[in-house]
Amino acid sequence: MREQNPIKGFSRLSRDEKVKWLAEYLSDGDLAAFLESFRMPDENGQNKFESFSENTLSNYHLPWGLVPNVMINGTLFHVPVVIEESSVVAAASKAASFWAQRGGFQTLHISTRKKGQLHFTYSGNGNTLKERWIEIESEIRKGVSHLTQNMEKRGGGITRTDLKQIPGLPGNYYQLDLEAETMDSMGANFINSLLEEMGRLLPGLIHEKVGEGHVEIIMAILSNYTPDSLVKMKVETPLNQLTWAKDMDPEKFASRMQWAADIAWHDTGRAVTHNKGIYNGVDAVVLATGNDFRAVEAAGHAYASRDGHYRALSRVDIQDNIFSLTLEIPLALGTVGGLTKLHPLAAKTLEILGGPDAKTLMKIAAAVGLANNFAAMASLVTTGIQQGHMKMHLQNILNSLNVKPEHHRAVEEYFKDKTVSVSAVREFISKLN
Repeated sequence: MREQNPIKGFSRLSRDEKVKWLAEYLSDGDLAAFLESFRMPDENGQNKFESFSENTLSNYHLPWGLVPNVMINGTLFHVPVVIEESSVVAAASKAASFWAQRGGFQTLHISTRKKGQLHFTYSGNGNTLKERWIEIESEIRKGVSHLTQNMEKRGGGITRTDLKQIPGLPGNYYQLDLEAETMDSMGANFINSLLEEMGRLLPGLIHEKVGEGHVEIIMAILSNYTPDSLVKMKVETPLNQLTWAKDMDPEKFASRMQWAADIAWHDTGRAVTHNKGIYNGVDAVVLATGNDFRAVEAAGHAYASRDGHYRALSRVDIQDNIFSLTLEIPLALGTVGGLTKLHPLAAKTLEILGGPDAKTLMKIAAAVGLANNFAAMASLVTTGIQQGHMKMHLQNILNSLNVKPEHHRAVEEYFKDKTVSVSAVREFISKLN
């Protein structure tokens, strides 16, 4: 039985000591060599990787691939993606090429403002606080000007601050709601630094402008809910050019696609999986560029629930014999700071994309998400999702069953026109041996 007592001081151990402890915990004498096999051969490169996180013992590899032919507003991109699911890359590539021949992905709207909040309580006169807020806000902005000046030179900075009270919380609770334009950076460090400095200034300013009363700063933090860092994109084509489905006429295909989108708009159970399909593409771009996919997804799911009902992030419309699929999604992305330049593959990804600014990267991520969304819905309303998915998954099945490499071609040939499953592959292999 494994040791059940918590280990103390693990973070203070050297990497070798941590690996030794884990090997002893697992009774695995081969662990050190196993973990070493995934580390970079270049020591400087590995040291850089280890600086990204804490208690790093090895590297976890994910495939870095390419979705070609993503046409956005007349510009062609070949988009690196990081994802472990082959069918996602295949589907996005097929859909991107399909739409590149029909005008590509078009941007309808884009904005890049982010938000943060300073939470505090004040025991004094709340009405006077609200009356004097414009004066306080002016002084706060002056007090943080040393933090905003560089961002302002690039065209960004604070765009708005509001004083709010939130229903359901005590009457002495207040929120300083900050909105900022962070240009090509995701903006987390910029906004958090601003808010913490505002938190240091605010008690003195309230006492000076409003009067006595205790001010307690509860916390200061950016919000990952970014409804004003938003991109809206669409693809559209005349119905007679919607020739995706081989065995279904375009009008019927379009009608079924609209059904799929409408169901996902009204039914939460379907909407969650519908949106997951969008994030198959979005997250793959976000990961490849060293951005924060957890923040991106959290914002998107909150946005999908903005009217109190969790809905699809995309809609289908058919008017005047024109089919359109539109995606509206919040994306707080950056092309400077964080890992965007530190991670060598993230830097290479941005180089391949032509050194995009934040708005361009938002469009690229949204376009790949929209490509995956179109392809997933198209599979669902025609052949079903499993046929294509399991054919792409066949290689993983072969590896998991330890099928001999010389048998791979025979298996692939046999399952060209058959349903793929683990049991079916296992049965076929048994006949080869």
